[in-house]
Formats: sequence, structure tokens, C-alpha cells
Amino acid sequence: MEDRPFELTSPYSPTGDQPEAIASIVQSLNAGVRDQVLLGVTGSGKTFTMASVIAKVNRPALVLAPNKTLAAQLYSEFREFFPKNAVEYFVSYYDYYQPEAYVPASDTYIAKDSAINDNIDKLRHAATHALLTRRDVVIVASVSCIYGLGSPEYYAKLVIPVEEGQHLPMEELMRRLVEVHYERNDYDFHRGSFRVRGDAIEIIPPYRHEQALRIEYFGEDIDAMSEVDPLTGETLARVAKTVLFPASHYVSAQDNLKRACADIREELLLRLQEFKAAGKPLE
Repeated sequence: MEDRPFELTSPYSPTGDQPEAIASIVQSLNAGVRDQVLLGVTGSGKTFTMASVIAKVNRPALVLAPNKTLAAQLYSEFREFFPKNAVEYFVSYYDYYQPEAYVPASDTYIAKDSAINDNIDKLRHAATHALLTRRDVVIVASVSCIYGLGSPEYYAKLVIPVEEGQHLPMEELMRRLVEVHYERNDYDFHRGSFRVRGDAIEIIPPYRHEQALRIEYFGEDIDAMSEVDPLTGETLARVAKTVLFPASHYVSAQDNLKRACADIREELLLRLQEFKAAGKPLE
């Protein structure tokens, strides 16, 4: 994990009450105080004050906003304050969501419908990737981030480390990629997919689309790795070792999936018996 310091970039210096507020918050944080409140009128520099605090304590930070609009504004501001560090954006990726429903009176079933914003999904993956690979991270999120994504433990266990010289047959790598929700597509090469070109496999991680990882094989061993342009195939940089993260936040181990399927079948039988006994065949 990278451990670089936060570097605050700003043409301004703390003025007025800001130096005292920064010093007080930093002192309390270092003393283990969990709850603090920073009060200030609009335009008084609260965001700059908190950016200064983050730079001084040098810890990963989560900035919560009540909605996407304010989260986007804070994301833009923190990116300007920390251009050399990882400032990421984590909000709901739904542009539209209609839950499924059933109206017994008219025997009407309303199917679930939704529209996912692909760019926001990429930013969400970039946020989790940054959290697991470096410490100089600021995550700007809306309150929707408190809802469950799946198990962080399973997500971390299903990462795929790769490095030059590693014995990892291509067939085994492809199987593991499919298990963590990558899609093989030799023609429509996009984020979260992979393709095979002779003795090489190319992968576009879920947290980026402008670069692909090319893994070249000699027999069953990884011979070389590089970052390439997915459109032209031009080599951009050599890579000695890296980690491939799942293409979905909702991943789980195979044994857990089998256990869940068995539990669902068992519950289904019980519910069917209840509805039949109650004379509700439609339900």
C-alpha cells in the first residue's frame, strides 16, 4: 500500500479564525476526540479549513454530503486542494430506479426497472480501489454510501494479484476473472471486460477505461505486463506487479453462493405451503 503524504495546494493561507480552528481540530483528533463541530457562515472557508486539517493529520478522510449536488461541489473543491493525492467520488449510480411491485386487486405485476450511470459506477470502483491501495485518500460521498455494498471481506479475498514470472495459467486467470464478474469480449472491449490476443490477455479494470493491462505469457508463466492503450494497443508503461480488483462490488465466494441458494429453496417451499394453506394461489 502506498503511503505518500497529503500535499495541500492553494494560493491562500489560513486567516482570521482559521488558524485557531485548524490547530484546535488537529489537537483534538490526535487526542482521540471523536465528535467535533466546525461552525461558519457561507463563504467563511470551512472546506479549506477541513482540507488543512486533513493535510496536517495525514489520514484517509470521508466527507459526507446530504445529496449528489453538494457532493459533486465538494469533490471538485477537494480535487483542487489535493491534485497529487487520491480524491474520489462515491454516490448512488442510479439515474432512475423503479422497484418491482404487485397489485393483487388488479393482478398487475410491475417489473423492476433502473438506469445505471456507467461513469458514476467507474468512480465508485475508483474509490474502493484507492482505499485498498493507498493511504492519501479523500472520499467524497453522499449519505447513500451507508447502504450495504456486500461483504468487504469477500471483496478483499477475491482480488487477483499478478506479477512477472508468476506461475498462473491463462485458463486459470480467465476462470478467476469470470468469477469476479469480468466479461470476456473480444470485440466490444470495455471497462470490466477482458480479451485474448494470442499468448496475451488484455484487461480493462472497472475503475478506468482509458488504459488496459496486457499480460503476456510464456507457457503457463506470466512473461511480461504493461499498460496499453485499449484502442491502439500502444504500450504506455511497463508493470512489474499489480492487483486486479473485482468488476462488481457485489461479489461473494462460491461456497457462500451455494449456501444462499440452498436457503432460498428451503424458504421458497415454506412460503408456497403458507400461500396454499391460506388460499392465495396468485401470490
